[in-house]
Amino acid sequence: MNEPAMPMSDIHAIPTHPESTALYAEAAAAAEAVARQLEANDTVVRKLAGMLRDSPPPFAATCARGSSDHAATYAKYVIETQTGCVTASASPSVESIYAMPLRLRRALYIVISQSGASPDLLRSAEAARAAGAHVVAMVNVEDSPLANLADTVIPLRAGPERSVAATKSFIAALAAVLHLVAHWKRDEALLRDLHELPRQLQAAFAFDWSPLVDGLAPMHDMFVLGRGYGLGAAQEAALKLKETCALHAEAFSSAEVRHGPMELVGPQLPMLLFAQEDESLAGMLATATYFRGRGVDVWTAAPGTSGPNALPIVPSGQPLCAPILAIQSFYRAVNALAIRRGRDPDRPPHLAKVTETV
Repeated sequence: MNEPAMPMSDIHAIPTHPESTALYAEAAAAAEAVARQLEANDTVVRKLAGMLRDSPPPFAATCARGSSDHAATYAKYVIETQTGCVTASASPSVESIYAMPLRLRRALYIVISQSGASPDLLRSAEAARAAGAHVVAMVNVEDSPLANLADTVIPLRAGPERSVAATKSFIAALAAVLHLVAHWKRDEALLRDLHELPRQLQAAFAFDWSPLVDGLAPMHDMFVLGRGYGLGAAQEAALKLKETCALHAEAFSSAEVRHGPMELVGPQLPMLLFAQEDESLAGMLATATYFRGRGVDVWTAAPGTSGPNALPIVPSGQPLCAPILAIQSFYRAVNALAIRRGRDPDRPPHLAKVTETV
């Protein structure tokens, strides 16, 4: 029996040059987006930070899906370690499906979204505001429904993204979190480091991670590890490997992988490890050494590493910025890996740019 003809609208050529994709161009534009955001948002961020100092919230909650939820993981570690404010992840389904009002009076409620249009996030934000929380929308589409209902809007200012896989909007979300926390704690050193970030992002995107591309091209499964500030980057990398490369990648904290997941690890299940120069670094490197001893290929984006599986990173004395720079280098590599594996990173066959969950 003859197979039915594919509709002409579904036929497109797989890119053959990494530099020709929208993902490549959009990731390369992250530095400009962050520079634009830091300048344009400073007034609104200072005002919100002043409110948080004058009336400290009892706790903070984040609400997000997909890549934005990985930015929320980063926000949890940054807010808690820098301000001491307990930060939890709120499940959108608690309101959108189960209709259970949460006790959020005076809480800081941060909703992170590229589109600002997902029904479950909107329902959750509306419920949080009705419960007395201060709702902050970190959103790329400034005239979105989410922006219209928030108490404070922090635009990501990443500009349009054509690739299904978000890149510059994710990096912009991390920068927005860091911008808010730097003003919240009046950390002038962190603010100076933050304003160096656009220049460093340009340097990070220029790095050659082709050894990682070569090593992962034939693989079917892998783990991505991070801890603390780097866990959100690990989650984001695992998602991008799935959606652009059809490579089954799972993200774990290095503190968790030695439990049940370690039984799966072997020569055919490589690891990518993100680490930053802080109190977690020694344990991360010890984990890498342990798994190498079991014959595992461990690729490291971490300070103080060398050898064939050590990936170049921007040297940064600021551990809060390190995951942002590492994921920028990773984006260039995952784009090239998708093409190597015969896939179009801009148009995964079963995914849409905006996912409207309820």
